[in-house]
Amino acid sequence: MKFGKLNHLQNVDFRLPVDAESTQLFLSQKLGTSTAPKLYIGCTGWSMKEWVGSVYPSDAKSKDYLKHYTRQFNTIELNTTHYAIPSSDTVQKWYSESPSDFRFCPKIPQSISHSRNLGLGTGQVPLFCEVIALLREKLGCCFIQLPPHFSLDKIELLTQFLQGFPSEIPLAVEVRHSTWFETAAAREQFLALLQQYQRVAVITDVAGRRDVLHMGISAPQTMIRFVGNGLDKTDFERIDEWAQRLKEWYDNGLESAYFFTHEPDNILAPQLSAYLWQVSQIQLPHVRTRGPNISSNNNQEGQLSLF
Repeated sequence: MKFGKLNHLQNVDFRLPVDAESTQLFLSQKLGTSTAPKLYIGCTGWSMKEWVGSVYPSDAKSKDYLKHYTRQFNTIELNTTHYAIPSSDTVQKWYSESPSDFRFCPKIPQSISHSRNLGLGTGQVPLFCEVIALLREKLGCCFIQLPPHFSLDKIELLTQFLQGFPSEIPLAVEVRHSTWFETAAAREQFLALLQQYQRVAVITDVAGRRDVLHMGISAPQTMIRFVGNGLDKTDFERIDEWAQRLKEWYDNGLESAYFFTHEPDNILAPQLSAYLWQVSQIQLPHVRTRGPNISSNNNQEGQLSLF
């Protein structure tokens, strides 16, 4: 993930900002249900041969990577759908090879998200939704990653997209253009729009763009995309702070969170996921979750015991 990447971290303030004003109001409405809150922890793909011997068994074959991944994690930021709408057979294979508590979070294809009109009137949106609905109860939350040039002045187009997107398909929205965050009013306008359509505001925690760390909750769920820096000490300190903030949100009614870890080339992302899972067992004992068991064969495991 290159968005917001920095080579030097010395001057970065990694502290989490206070919640957006609308978050406090939204959570005060007591969104919680009688079911236990859930935390879904995952990475951005399963086709990583570098994980064999650590995340995957030492004799793992590439054709079995998905099965091994879904036994270690309980969700995935599914980037493969960003490049093409998958076939029905492919989606059904994903479904059959994953356990019952696993949740897929497919990225909306770029033929929709990066098109001039967000795919409106092209048939792409209903086609994607028809296919991805084959995941049934294993469909977590789709998300649309709007391009860097998609600015606040296109909010009417985003509104039209939200109006036309099937209500039965969970959806999160990630905006990147600085105009969405330049003022508190702009940020609250974005969050209010998503609250109106009961859609999730993606929160991105990355070194070079602290403005996108808007801390806005617009639905009973949230989605956090966390970008680490090679298992730097600050990666673990940030996870600690996130666990505390999630506890506050869960205690005030948040139902579920999808937390995706990114690292350079994503080779070390499972180690960060494993740390989050370890912390969650202490800080979030009432939250249902599971996370990876990283093999001692991996030479980065020692990092986890340092924090």
